[in-house]
Amino acid sequence: MNSIADADKASTPTKEYAIKKYHDTQAIMKKLNDLISQPIRRLKKEALASYKSWFETHCKQSQARIDQAKEFIPGGVQHNLAFNYPFPLVFTEANGAYLKDLDGNQYIDFLQAGGPTLLGSNPSVIRDKVIDLLNSCGPVTGLFHEYELKLAQKVADHMQGVDMFRMLGSGTEADMAAIRIARLATKKKYILKMGGAYHGWSDQLAYGIRLPGTKHMEAHGVPKNCFKYTQEFFPNDIKNLEKKLWLNKFRGGTAAVIMEPIGPESGTRPLDKDFNKQVRELCDQYGALLIFDEVVTAFRMGMGGAQGYFNVTPDLTVFGKIIAGGYPSAGGLGGKREYMEYLAAGIQSGKKKALVGGTMAANPLSAAAGYLTLCEIERTNAAVTAGRAGDRLTQGLDQLIKKYNLPFVAFNQGSICHLETVGTMLFYIPWNRPWKIPATIKQVHARKKVMEEMGAAYMAEGIVSLAGSRLYTSAADTDEIIDDALVRFERVFKNIEGV
Repeated sequence: MNSIADADKASTPTKEYAIKKYHDTQAIMKKLNDLISQPIRRLKKEALASYKSWFETHCKQSQARIDQAKEFIPGGVQHNLAFNYPFPLVFTEANGAYLKDLDGNQYIDFLQAGGPTLLGSNPSVIRDKVIDLLNSCGPVTGLFHEYELKLAQKVADHMQGVDMFRMLGSGTEADMAAIRIARLATKKKYILKMGGAYHGWSDQLAYGIRLPGTKHMEAHGVPKNCFKYTQEFFPNDIKNLEKKLWLNKFRGGTAAVIMEPIGPESGTRPLDKDFNKQVRELCDQYGALLIFDEVVTAFRMGMGGAQGYFNVTPDLTVFGKIIAGGYPSAGGLGGKREYMEYLAAGIQSGKKKALVGGTMAANPLSAAAGYLTLCEIERTNAAVTAGRAGDRLTQGLDQLIKKYNLPFVAFNQGSICHLETVGTMLFYIPWNRPWKIPATIKQVHARKKVMEEMGAAYMAEGIVSLAGSRLYTSAADTDEIIDDALVRFERVFKNIEGV
């Protein structure tokens, strides 16, 4: 099989990034704070009724199948991304920039499987080679395949913080491995995570998710003592982080600071451009490892990831989503050699070994798909192409927002686009003013419901988004596709109360 050699020959290294110009974070935060200080602007009642009617009329087969699925699958779907108001849809085809459902309706795909399919869904150049591998080797042997080496080399070649790479089953597993290594390497206890970020669903990291300050509020079923050594710090608040690092010196020390380098929830609450550099300096000062969760940003921002764009080198890097090109077992951990060797430690090195498993991780299918995908992204400069589409989409959305005098906010980090219409994710839990907590939670729940309604309106107009507020563009999004999407968004905006 010549697929490995063919991919190597096709590769052309690039240092370009998807972000043409970094956003003015403070200006965006002002708009976002203005948004959540105003009353909710929702769909007109007759418009919402019309959109709900569309689902009932045009998605009958999906509705019937989901009703059946609810008998055997909790909630009727296997993943949170598939939830949709008024009911989930059943998708049967994915191709490039489009999806098609069981009833034959076609949609522009700005979900892109939650971010991993930067080339667009199901590209034939990857699929054909994966089929060759399945014919010759099958999906898994439990033993080593040369694609594992090729993928690790490719990641290390481009990510400045990666000397070695270990493939895992998911981003959740990679986050778990990262903090285990950090504690072994530093012999310290505490993990400091950025408030509002999601780093998988393991017990000790199910803390401070979605909204800064939530602490353990979202971790139902997890005993509170699991969070004994987990803390959160506020985005863009370097003094808050430094204070906690200083206090931890006297009670066991901080093993690691873990964060998304563009801000929690894929930059929904965006960071100042120099914030990563400041965090790096504090980690060096206090002897903590810096862990970048690049589950979304790796390769989507460019072949060098967010760490290359910001020129800040983490000690460990968490991968997911794109590392298997949209195929299963989409997770991995990379980092500096001195830390990654804890995954191979034992008698030969005298180090204690970090317990990490995963029978199906790094199977030939996933390793091949990931390697071939990265080669194609590199060859075609796909991150930059998708970033241009993201710029065109957000600029068009911003023009529509101004045209209809709406308080909505559109911004992007390359191909990671945000359309905030209610600001559900932009609150924080005010523990310093506990009497305000119930009202804050009530406000968040009210806005979440309206966000779901907006997502349904987009879907009925033929646009698939992530929770009605995040959009991922891909290299398959042409100018014509983006302009078509903007026409559809305008139909929704025309139906907002007060327009």
